[in-house]
Amino acid sequence: MMNMLRRRLKRLTKWIPSSQGTGESAQCRRESRGWVRRSRLKCCCAPSALFLSMFLWTLLASARESSFPNRPIRLVTSEVGGSADIGARLLAHGLTGRLGQQVIVDNRGSGIIPGDIVARSRPDGYTLLFFGGTFWLQPLLRKNVPYDPIRDFAPITQAVISPTILVVHPSLPAYSVKELIALAKARPGELNYAMGSPGSSNHIGAELFKAMAGLDIVGVGYKGNGPAVGGLLASQVQLMFATGASVTPHIKSGRLRGLAVGSANPSPVAPELPTIAASGLPGYESISITALFGPAKTPQAIIDRLNRESVSYLKTAEAKERFLNTGAEAAPTSPEELGAKVKAEISKMAKVIKNAGIRAE
Repeated sequence: MMNMLRRRLKRLTKWIPSSQGTGESAQCRRESRGWVRRSRLKCCCAPSALFLSMFLWTLLASARESSFPNRPIRLVTSEVGGSADIGARLLAHGLTGRLGQQVIVDNRGSGIIPGDIVARSRPDGYTLLFFGGTFWLQPLLRKNVPYDPIRDFAPITQAVISPTILVVHPSLPAYSVKELIALAKARPGELNYAMGSPGSSNHIGAELFKAMAGLDIVGVGYKGNGPAVGGLLASQVQLMFATGASVTPHIKSGRLRGLAVGSANPSPVAPELPTIAASGLPGYESISITALFGPAKTPQAIIDRLNRESVSYLKTAEAKERFLNTGAEAAPTSPEELGAKVKAEISKMAKVIKNAGIRAE
């Protein structure tokens, strides 16, 4: 159908005459009467031809959207092995079966690179972004970010949430959030927390806890979440606000002690743990959100299709179990809900990042 529309459109555009400043076509000024008659006929047909060509362009665009997808889709995400990469591969598996086209994961590291790639891509649904909160917090963490997380992206769906888990080394005499707060206040500046890169979820989660509880605890930076957990296991630091996947095995083995989760409600990621909010710090919430986005101006029909298929997969028992095994909870939303959540997160974290002086450079 699309090829037929293209051929008809190509033939019709030949009937649209070129115009000069007077509005008459160049052909209508020819002096030969035979040429003039034929030219006038073409001039009379020009408005109709123009209308038809515009109508066919509309049909062509509609045909493209209705046939979406007709080639593989590129899913841009973080470095290999990161939580976003693991989630992207699970979602790619589910979407490939539902869309009838292969969804290929494209690992592009952390920071601003994945977002920049997608923001510059053609808004046709074939290049998507699967990333967490550091993507939309980048403008708060560094200068000269080449994209605007609100203006340059079209929200599709939240995919998963992963609560921050507050863990301590077993040697620390704190068995609850209240006991940890009391201990930190009794020993100001003595307790250290592990964090990955500046601006990471475990860094911001710790600074939020520090600010709300009025504590003086010191952050120790590591080259990533894995080394940070390793530092806690080696007792180089006393506590950490970690992702579920990175510390759950160590909690079960007894090498780390879990105190509480950062989600507003108890989480299936660690059902045995209470929330930080209910354990001594009301109002605290720190979760890692990973979501799916397309470039701004992606046609609504394509956004709706991607949302529908993503939500359908994420609600299956298979998807819930697979994500739970990685320390995350499948939590799909509408595009509008995701957009509102991103704006709220930016507003909430701006003050925390500014007061803590967090910079990614």
